[in-house]
This record gives sequence, C-alpha cells and structure tokens, in this order.
Amino acid sequence: MTGLSFQDALSTRVSDMLDACTRCGACVSACPVVAPAGLEDVEPKAVIEGVLDIVRSGQGPEASQKWAQSCMLSGDCITACQDGVNPRFLLATARVQMARHANEPTARRQQGVAAFRKLTEDVGVLSQLQLTNAQLERLGQGHSASLAPDELPDVVFYTGCNVLKTPHIALLCLDIMDALAIKYRVLGGPANCCGVQQWRAGDTEKSSSVAGNSISRLSQSRTGQVLAWCPSCFVQFTENTLPTIELATGSRPFDMTPFMRFLHGELDRLRPFLLDAVPMRVALHRHSGVPGVAEAAEELLRAVPGIELIELNQPAVGLQSVSLATLPAYKRELQLNELEAARGAGVDALVSVYHSDHRELCAHERDWPFQILNVLEIVGESMGLRQNDQYKHLKLLQDVDAIVDDCSDLIAHYGLDGETARRVIKLGMLGDQPLPLQGLR
Repeated sequence: MTGLSFQDALSTRVSDMLDACTRCGACVSACPVVAPAGLEDVEPKAVIEGVLDIVRSGQGPEASQKWAQSCMLSGDCITACQDGVNPRFLLATARVQMARHANEPTARRQQGVAAFRKLTEDVGVLSQLQLTNAQLERLGQGHSASLAPDELPDVVFYTGCNVLKTPHIALLCLDIMDALAIKYRVLGGPANCCGVQQWRAGDTEKSSSVAGNSISRLSQSRTGQVLAWCPSCFVQFTENTLPTIELATGSRPFDMTPFMRFLHGELDRLRPFLLDAVPMRVALHRHSGVPGVAEAAEELLRAVPGIELIELNQPAVGLQSVSLATLPAYKRELQLNELEAARGAGVDALVSVYHSDHRELCAHERDWPFQILNVLEIVGESMGLRQNDQYKHLKLLQDVDAIVDDCSDLIAHYGLDGETARRVIKLGMLGDQPLPLQGLR
C-alpha cells in the first residue's frame, strides 16, 4: 500500500493490530510490571480488552489505563504474543490516545514543545559543561553538523539526545569505530530528534514532522545502516515511525541496529585490539527492552582479557533505567537490591550499558565498595582508549556551587547563563537520582 499520509498509515497499522488481537491476555500475563502496578488480581483478558477500548476512543477501564501508563517497555509482551501483534506498540498508541482525549490539539502541541525545550536546555547545558568545541563538533553538535559529508559514510552513528549528557560514552563509540576503520557520520542531539517528546504528548502530527526531518539526514549512507545508541530512539523509530512510513510510501529509508549489537557483530575484528588485561570482577546492569543488547554487552565483556563476569541474578526490567520512572517505588527497590547484590558478590564494578543507567547509578560509587562503569569504558581500557567520565566527577561533588566552580571556564567560554546552568545542574543532574545516596561504606 502506498500513497497514504503518515496519519492514515498509522491508523491503518493500528486498525490491523486491533483486528489481529485475539484478547487472549498473554501479553498482560508476561508483563513484569503487572504485580508492582497492583494489577495481579485483574483478569489479563479484561486488561487487554480495556486497552483496545482505549486505543479506539482514548477511554477505558482504570486497570487498563494503569497498565498502559505503567509500561516500562520491557518487551516481554512482544515475545508472548502468538498472533503477530506488537502489544508494546498498542500500549504506546493507547497512551497517545489518552493524551489526545485529555487535551485539545493546542494543549498537546504546547506540551510537546515544552518537553522538547526542556530536553534541549538540559542536553545543551550539561554537554557544554563537559566538552570543548572540538568534542562537540566530533559528536555532531557544532557547525559541522549542518554540513553535508564530502562522501557518503559507511554508516550513520545516531546518538539520540540524552547520551550527550554523559558524552564520554558516545566518544568511546567513535574511538572504537575509528580503531576499526569504520567510516561514519555522527547525527543526533535535539536538531535530529526522533519525535518521541511530541509523540508522548499525543501530537503525532508534529512527531512525524520532526522525525521526518531527521530521517532525511539519517538515510544518507552507503549501506543504508543507522547505528543507534539510544534505546528510546530505537523503539520510537523501529516500532512507531519507520513501519508507518514504510506502509505509507512502500519503502523503508534505512535499517537501524543498536550499537552494542553492531559492535558484537564486529567482535572478530575487535579481538586483536583487546590487548591489555583489565583484571576486574564485574556485574552487568541489564535491561530487556531491546533484544540481544544485554547479551551482546556480556559477550564483549567476556572478550576482554582479565574480566570475570559475575551473575547477580537480578531481574532485567524495562528498556533502560529512565523507563522505570513509571513506578518509582519499584524502581528504587530494584536499584537498591542490585547494589546490595553487587556488594554481596564482591564485584569491582557494576557495569551499565545505556546512558540513563549510568546517570542514575554513577553517584552511588561514593557509597558502595565498587565502581560504576560503562561497558565501553572496559572495552576501551583494553584497547588503550580512554575518555574522562566528567559527568560522574561532577555528580560526585553533590553540590551546585562546587560544580559551577569546577565548570567556570566552560561556563564563561560558552557564555552560559548562570541561573540556567544552576537550574539544570540542580534538577537535571543532581535531581536525576531516583534512589537517594545513603552514605554506606
């Protein structure tokens, strides 16, 4: 089918899934948030039937609304469905419909704009508190980001937005690709948004417009391959946007691969670079939302000489740490249990994959007898590649004045407004602490 508008194609996809769903409730039964959301006594079939009502009208039973709003994007529902339905997409659509039912179009547009502006401010300030002009350019955030490449790259590396708050992770991605002689172009940041902020506000029209502008740039590579760092962007593109565009136009602009899975696929080329032993006992902080990512990270760690990987036997829930914000108490419980398990196992480091995992966990290094590292820091260490984790350094200061003083040169260099910088540090960095620091030793 071709010649459809984005909105018509989206409606067709939703209608097809509504028809395909047999209301069996398997997706509800498989969902890890049912119990912590207090829905274990509700019949799964009734919950999914109510979700379908919400998708149709924006209204439905309280239990179904709660399930949709509690979704952490774990993806267990997709595996459980035997009818070719993507329940995670249906839940995303249900949340859109609830937002559309609750607010008029002008209010939806305003909410999306407000969320996007906050994202832009937080990302801009926190990245400038850590990076030089040259580093920003390297991450596609300076003047060069607006220039067409002299030749098409092999791949496009898509950072998303929020990894720029912890830029050492993104820089290590580039260092490793440089070592492997992969030709890439970097795109990301708010100027290349996936449209998820507008989508969450129920403004699918603006979301498709924002995503469409980014897609035209992301599609410019020799292989048609985009390497995605951010899992939220990955889900937004691969489940919400690209299949809809494919239905509307008859073609898909590019394929998208999580960077960790891509790097695992290059493991044979990578092994000769893993020369230096990194003698550490480490445990991997896991999430299940994008299949194969945690497994890829585990195999990459096992390939590093000297690494002993310890299994903590903790549940892998959600897309990434920030996705667990739908149930704050449950999130704190999971994080505390994992920190206690890591201490009990005597690990040297608890190792994250995603940027939001690192942001939320890194300051706990102050209170627990192990480091908080990213998997690429360990891979990079073995390759002789290092990037300073300035975000963790700043967050460990735990004081707005001390952070401002530490960053005074960059604040002056970029001409950042002092009040804005303080607000972002207070709320966007120090306030990004779901499990409070405890002073444990």
